[in-house]
Amino acid sequence: MQLKYVGAMPVVSQNGVGFDHTKPDKYTFLNAAIELLEALSFGATTTTKHLYNVTGREYEGDELLSLLKKFYPDLDAALSSRDEKCNHLVEGLITRVHENTNINEDEKVAWLNNIELMNEYYHQFITNEEAYQCALEALGQEIHDARITEVAFPLFRNYGLVLHDLDYVMQNRKSPIDSKLTIETGNEGLIGKLIITHR
Repeated sequence: MQLKYVGAMPVVSQNGVGFDHTKPDKYTFLNAAIELLEALSFGATTTTKHLYNVTGREYEGDELLSLLKKFYPDLDAALSSRDEKCNHLVEGLITRVHENTNINEDEKVAWLNNIELMNEYYHQFITNEEAYQCALEALGQEIHDARITEVAFPLFRNYGLVLHDLDYVMQNRKSPIDSKLTIETGNEGLIGKLIITHR
């Protein structure tokens, strides 16, 4: 298994391959998620204020994978379903082609070939998506364990988007955690804040 950027979700047809940019590759957000994990991984503590300097460093795919395994030891088991998810996605696309009565046989063959051409791409897209989900779950666990009540972050490098996605993950935990994202003006410009309420 490897993590690497592939791009937005493909949209395949008999005419070729396009990309749905409303469904970006989650690899884009993994770097910010890992940096947040490193910042918030101090475990159970009575300290309420922590300072972390973001490095702005871009990790390579193998570094992201190694760091994610550190925070999510069962990563391989969690990602074991990615083949099944990819097969399910591809089978669904193939079924849609066969059931489409608005195109002729040559167009069906072209469409099926385009799906086959993108098979590895789909697999990597789903792998990145599953790895990102594991990073969010690990972040939720770190916040739970340390009883973190506030996270302030700079409004760049996807931190806000990661914490926005984290909100859904925390609300759907077995012991839910409520959170609210806000944007405030500070001495150094705009900063984001995630306010967290433990139940």
